Amino acid sequence: MSDKPFQNKVAVVTGGASGIGLTIAERFATDGAQIVIGDIQAEAGKAVAQSLGGLFVEGDLSRRADCQTLIDGVVKTFGTVHILVNNAGFQHIDPIESFPEDTWDKMLALMLTAPFLLTKYVWPMMKAQGWGRIINIASIHGQVASPLKSAYVTAKHGLIGLTRAAALEGGPYGITVNAICPAYVRTPLVENQIADQARIRNMPPEAVIEKVMLEPAAIKRLIEPEEVAAFAAYLCSEAASVITGAALAIDLGWTAR
Repeated sequence: MSDKPFQNKVAVVTGGASGIGLTIAERFATDGAQIVIGDIQAEAGKAVAQSLGGLFVEGDLSRRADCQTLIDGVVKTFGTVHILVNNAGFQHIDPIESFPEDTWDKMLALMLTAPFLLTKYVWPMMKAQGWGRIINIASIHGQVASPLKSAYVTAKHGLIGLTRAAALEGGPYGITVNAICPAYVRTPLVENQIADQARIRNMPPEAVIEKVMLEPAAIKRLIEPEEVAAFAAYLCSEAASVITGAALAIDLGWTAR
């Protein structure tokens, strides 16, 4: 395998300014890809893109127009898209009866509608070139549920459905579509979630990690973002060209029970 397996490939990573998206962007850049960061965090996104020699497109991907703007910006600069990583998202923790309806709408728009729209917009280019890789960053909560996360669980379950349907359509054209389903990853998002869970459950933060996040797991540690990025890189490689439509767990044994 080449030291630069993604040489001459254009990779779009949403939510690439921090966390899992940042680490995926860094890994793909190391592997030779031209990186495009799509994120609402302008200052951080610009800094990441600059450090990787890539392009930053600012936008709120919960808005349909901004999804189109992102892909239009990529095409204007690079002409096509080879790899799309749908990673942007956020979490909100609340019981169903008090879950804010506007937050529900925004979460589904960002984590389910946006991946559909971005997939739709890159699809003709991937078909025309006979090659494409789409990675949807789902979650174990796309396969199982937890309390206090109704919108998040709904969006991630839907994302796995989109993954499977798109994979069936993309197969004849050299397009693979897969979902990565990690358990808790050591990111700023998870750090914030620990604090929220501690508040709602009236537990100390260390108890949230032990009793909520890691209690069902066989391996008692958080996942490192680099481990997710390595798996994403594998799924975009030629070695994984027969893997498509899969919801692949990196879950420390969560779903083995």
